[in-house]
Amino acid sequence: MMILRWFYTLLLFLVAPVFLVGLYKNRPGKPPVGHRWKEHFGLTPPLTRNTTETGSPIWIHAVSVGETITVASLIKQLRQIYPNKKIVITTTTPTGAEQAQNLIPEVEHRYAPLDFPFAIKKFIKTIHPSHLLIMETELWPNLLHIAQENGVNISVINARLSEKSYQKYRKFKIFIQMCLPKINHISCQYYEDKKRFLLLGANESQLSVTGSMKYDITISQKIEHKAKELRDYLGKSRPVWIAASTHNGEDELILESHKKILKSYPDALLILVPRHPERFNTVYELCIKNDFSVCRRTLEAESHVQTQVYLGDTMGEMLILIGASDVCFMGGSLLGDTGGHNVLEPAALEVPTLIGPNFYNFHDITTELKNAEALQVVNHAQELHGYVIDLFNDDEKRKKMSFQAKKTIRKNTGAIRKTICTIFS
Repeated sequence: MMILRWFYTLLLFLVAPVFLVGLYKNRPGKPPVGHRWKEHFGLTPPLTRNTTETGSPIWIHAVSVGETITVASLIKQLRQIYPNKKIVITTTTPTGAEQAQNLIPEVEHRYAPLDFPFAIKKFIKTIHPSHLLIMETELWPNLLHIAQENGVNISVINARLSEKSYQKYRKFKIFIQMCLPKINHISCQYYEDKKRFLLLGANESQLSVTGSMKYDITISQKIEHKAKELRDYLGKSRPVWIAASTHNGEDELILESHKKILKSYPDALLILVPRHPERFNTVYELCIKNDFSVCRRTLEAESHVQTQVYLGDTMGEMLILIGASDVCFMGGSLLGDTGGHNVLEPAALEVPTLIGPNFYNFHDITTELKNAEALQVVNHAQELHGYVIDLFNDDEKRKKMSFQAKKTIRKNTGAIRKTICTIFS
């Protein structure tokens, strides 16, 4: 295994420049890493001393924005159970860092070290963590090996292993078998995830099923207030729908649907939020090309009365934008193999939700909400406008979907507490 890890590290050195170019490249709407780039190489500042906090810190790693939202709820409960325990959160991306600082300002943030042995060793020597909680399935061989060598208790939490991911890992089973023995515990979302981890070589004693922590999402009063402010600004009485986290090729279909919606509701507003910031300008130009009156969130005018499309060209504000809407369509689900995005955010905000047919990355959550009549699946892009108009027309249906969404989330909450009890018992 040592030779295999050396070979992996050599390969990582060769591909790292490509990764770093993408990570540090300036893009519209993307916050810069700036002078903190050194943290990726283990040169991380010591944690601030706090006289009320004792012992070695809990280190929580979340890659980017989506995981950071879930981590915010986890940290809130950890604080309640262990009020004097120091916690540090790491993310890989600057958008994740920005989200962490907005959602969890009371917890110190650091950029995660790259999976080079020297970077991991420097980070651990500076931070001295007692526990490492890795969100979902971020398995890095050097990180796991060196953390274990230094006596760090390692847990993978909210672990998800879809059939597609399982088939990919099977091709590199030797890589997974290098990682799994280093992990103390894996808290899986569902029994299907546990079964796949067992097939990859995990031990039964390592595994538990705690449910999806994403159901434990909490919407702060600050978010609710900002969403209400935005809705008042956009227009209280006009119908508003959002297409969230759209991917390349979907925006044309969304805009075509909006043209049809405008025939029934001339004052309707579409909030269009591309998933990737590098596409903000392209989507803006696409709106102009299609003769829409469009306004960018970063360049707001005094009035939005005549605006037909409101382009969400900022990062970390998705909850606010969804909360200002009457109906949410979740992107990444109409075309290709993206597999959809998390529909629990609009559900938590009690916004009736639509999603396309490709949602395999969130199959269990989406299916549960669908079965509860809290969500509708749009099988073809050509049908999307009909679903939106139907919900605009039917206040009672929207209220029922909102109620069912709230009920479903309440029924499934508790994964975070189960996870904490499993790890720290």
